[in-house]
Amino acid sequence: MLLVEDNPVNQLLCEELITDAGLQVEVAADGQQALDRLQPGRHALILMDMQMPVMDGLTATRRIREQPAYRHVPIIALTANALGEDRDACLQSGMDGYLAKPIEPDALYAMLLQWLQPGARGAGQA
Repeated sequence: MLLVEDNPVNQLLCEELITDAGLQVEVAADGQQALDRLQPGRHALILMDMQMPVMDGLTATRRIREQPAYRHVPIIALTANALGEDRDACLQSGMDGYLAKPIEPDALYAMLLQWLQPGARGAGQA
């Protein structure tokens, strides 16, 4: 799994929650770093912050979706703004869902379970 988040506190919190669930996580601090880390078969899911320096989450998601190996890998937005227009922007960029910040552990685990179970879009493809 790839966590794309620029805030060190959010990185540590999400990383701890994800590893506590028995999953491996790689961290990128911005969209460009995320693109640099992509390799086919490496990430089963991407958690993507919306607002980051260098490259924001919407731009990074559009660029990730251009890569054949990542067209169907679930990308979940992490956003402090869970307003309707923000959710629409996430979905239009190619994201599959969103989680509001601050991250609630139960909401994160439910999202991971939803997208990482067999039969979910992209599950096991990358």
